[in-house]
Amino acid sequence: MMDIKKLFLDNPARRRVYAERNGVKVALAEIELSPTLCGGARRPNPPVRVYDTAGAWADESFHFDTSRGLPKIREKWLEARGDTEAAGRLAESAKNPFGGRAVRRAKPGCRPTQMHYAKKGIITPEMEYVALRENLALHNGVEGAMSPDAPRSSLRIQHAGTWFGKGFEITPEFVRGEVARGRAIIPANVNHPELEPMAIGRNFLVKINTNIGNSSMASSIPQEIEKMLWAIKWGSDTMMDLSTGADITDTREWLIRNCPTPLGTVPLYQALEKVGGVAEELSWESYRDVLIEQAQQGVDYFTIHAGVLREFLPAAAGRMAGIASRGGSIMAKWMLAHKKENFLYEHWRDICEIMASYDVAFSIGDGLRPGAIADANDSAQLGELKVQGELAKIAWEHDVQVMCEGPGHVPLQMVDENMRCQLDWCAEAPFYTLGPLVSDIGAGYDHVAAALGALQIGAGGTAMLCYVTPKEHLGLPERDDVREGVVVFKLAAHAADLAKGHPAAQYRDNAMSLARAEFRWNDQINLSLDPERAREFRAKGDPEFSRDNSRPHHCSMCGPKFCSMRASIEIREAFGEKSEGGK
Repeated sequence: MMDIKKLFLDNPARRRVYAERNGVKVALAEIELSPTLCGGARRPNPPVRVYDTAGAWADESFHFDTSRGLPKIREKWLEARGDTEAAGRLAESAKNPFGGRAVRRAKPGCRPTQMHYAKKGIITPEMEYVALRENLALHNGVEGAMSPDAPRSSLRIQHAGTWFGKGFEITPEFVRGEVARGRAIIPANVNHPELEPMAIGRNFLVKINTNIGNSSMASSIPQEIEKMLWAIKWGSDTMMDLSTGADITDTREWLIRNCPTPLGTVPLYQALEKVGGVAEELSWESYRDVLIEQAQQGVDYFTIHAGVLREFLPAAAGRMAGIASRGGSIMAKWMLAHKKENFLYEHWRDICEIMASYDVAFSIGDGLRPGAIADANDSAQLGELKVQGELAKIAWEHDVQVMCEGPGHVPLQMVDENMRCQLDWCAEAPFYTLGPLVSDIGAGYDHVAAALGALQIGAGGTAMLCYVTPKEHLGLPERDDVREGVVVFKLAAHAADLAKGHPAAQYRDNAMSLARAEFRWNDQINLSLDPERAREFRAKGDPEFSRDNSRPHHCSMCGPKFCSMRASIEIREAFGEKSEGGK
């Protein structure tokens, strides 16, 4: 097992700080910046606060023991609401130190969901938490002060975006309204008290998801915990455990108890494992039992492929790549064998009742997403998307939160159509897309092909982007593949926020640009999404590079005589201009 404390606390310039309001305490990461040296004087640069997904793992006072799990920050909130009751205890296992844990479920007549409270006009602590967490511009002291009229050399310069207006602030009431309307979700199972609440919605920061999980051929519980910790270190907003191999239940329990972000699953995989991997042997009853088991463990959202209907199968069969989704292909085989409609679709209202009892959110699966560029936006894919919209409206009747999954493999010129159709047919429920990959020839670099599509659709309103790793289509991702995929997709999500005009996104870019112009090397490195990689590259180009920013004003790309940044300083001085920095 890796040194977890070193993993999260190895950067002395980055520390965990807290913002507090109305009794809710939210963690942020604060990046300390070095002063600017100008004519012998030292001008201080304010620290930059950024969204943090690491949970207590980034707190130096934490125990760093995965067998003890995370602090239960939501437990008092859940008890205070009084809408849940004990539902027994989880079974114990030799591989599971968390066995015997008490389980919550809704009291008779109660719906302990965030959507239920939002519709009633009640702001929950989770909503307070989200509002405080999302207001990064406020935490950096620039709320309402970012402006296109600010000097270009100022940290407060803000380009007009496509989405957010001047002075944009996310209040608890705004969060409540978005959840009530179905435009945002706060995935927060009542059995995941360790969760640090977050929002997925197009009027919030664009989020990313990381898929992990074992297979029948590879990985173990310690390896999956490493992947999860690795992912949240680099900024993953949610996790999905897609395990299909041994110890599925124990793997999931270890992950949930140590995961500060929402964790989702595809229950169909475990249901299939329980019937020996034979799709034709699946039944509603066996699937229902898995739903309840996973809900009691604390899974925050389920991918359920209820939109894969019999009428769409002929079109899917005629595709170049057929049905690319594991869940979609499983349900297609079941329908063909039994000559019946998808039992997930038929039992949708029963599923909604289970979800409402534990506040599990839907991630309505796109089982007919295109697996090849040639299959993009065909009748099977778009037909399923319309069904997703119908299912979302039924879920909302049960006060269950919903997001809808999207493609897939889509050429760039067809990406925007997916966003338009989803907003129209799914009544603005959050869209959660796998990329999309904009080309099929990127094997080994499919994370790049997917990030290109992710940026386009994220800027257009997609709420969450599912990461892709370099191993996509080639094998099970390992730890370093997870890092590569997360960082590339964090960049895509950040670029989408920048395009939408989110003030916190541009503020961080401005801080980076100013550090670059002033040759504050360590600040450039620490403001980047992957400081370790940036520091490694800088050190290779300059073996004498040190952490105190004392190296000359150039890098190995241009050297001292061809450095444009160095020349720009001289030009600025000739015109008597000075950087405004933090003004």
